[in-house]
Amino acid sequence: MKPEAIIEQAIEIAIEAGNAIRKIYQSGDFKREIKSDNTPVTSADLAAHDIICSRLAKLTPDIPILSEEDADIPLSVRQNWSKYWLVDPLDGTGEFIAGSGDFSVIIALVEHNRPIMGIVYAPMTEVCYYAIAGLGAYKRSPEGEVRITSTQLALSEQNHLRIAVSRRQDPKKVLKLFNHPKDCELVVLGGAALKSCLVAEGQADCYIRLGPTGEWDTGAAQIIVEEAGGALVDINLHPMTYNERDTLENPNFIVVGTENLPWNVMLLNDE
Repeated sequence: MKPEAIIEQAIEIAIEAGNAIRKIYQSGDFKREIKSDNTPVTSADLAAHDIICSRLAKLTPDIPILSEEDADIPLSVRQNWSKYWLVDPLDGTGEFIAGSGDFSVIIALVEHNRPIMGIVYAPMTEVCYYAIAGLGAYKRSPEGEVRITSTQLALSEQNHLRIAVSRRQDPKKVLKLFNHPKDCELVVLGGAALKSCLVAEGQADCYIRLGPTGEWDTGAAQIIVEEAGGALVDINLHPMTYNERDTLENPNFIVVGTENLPWNVMLLNDE
C-alpha cells in the first residue's frame, strides 16, 4: 500500500487523537506519572496512544506499531520489520503539563530504516504538517493548505541565523555550538516536532536539540523537513538512523533549513 493511499486516513487518526488530548487539556483533569526513564506521562498521552494504535491496526493490520508508550520491543524483533509505524502520541508532555499549548501528535511511517511519510498535528491550533517521500511537504490549517519550503533563510537577508530552541533548554548551551553566537537569534517554542516544522516552513533556520529524545520524536519531522528542502542530522552532520540499535534514544541533533550553508564551519565540534 502506497503512503499516498493512506495519508488522509492517517491524518484523521492524528486529529482524532489530538481532539482527545485537547479535551483533556482544556478540562485540566488529568493524571500524571513518572516513567522508569524519569520522563512524565499523563492520561492524555495514554488516551492518544490507545486511539492511534487501535485505528492504525485497523487501517494497516499487517504493519507493526512502535509507540513511545509501548516501546519495550527488543531489536531482535524490530529488526525484522521492513515497514512500521513510529508514533509519539503526545510530543511535548512537559508543555502539556505546564499549560503552554505547544504540543503535538506525531505519526510516521518508516520503511527500510527511513521515514517515508510523516504527520505532525498541533491540537491547540489545528495545524497539521505532513509529507510523503518524493511528494513534498505541506501545512494544513483552518485557513487552507500550502506547500512549504525551508530554504528561505534569514541569513541571506538579515545576516543572522534564527535558531529554534526549547523553553526548557539553556540557550547558552546551544549558542556555544556556534562559532559566531552573536550572529544568532533565538526563536523559543515548545515541542521538538513543532520546532522542526518551524524550520520546515522557513520560520527558523535551524533547530538544535541537546539531550535525550526518542526516534519517535524525529521520524515524522525528518521526512517533513527533508521534503521541504532541509535536513535532520546529528550534531556532527551525520544522517539519523532508525530501528538499527538496541536503544531507541537519539543522539543530539540539528535540523537545518538548507544544506547549502557551510554548517561544518558554522558549528563547533560536538565535543
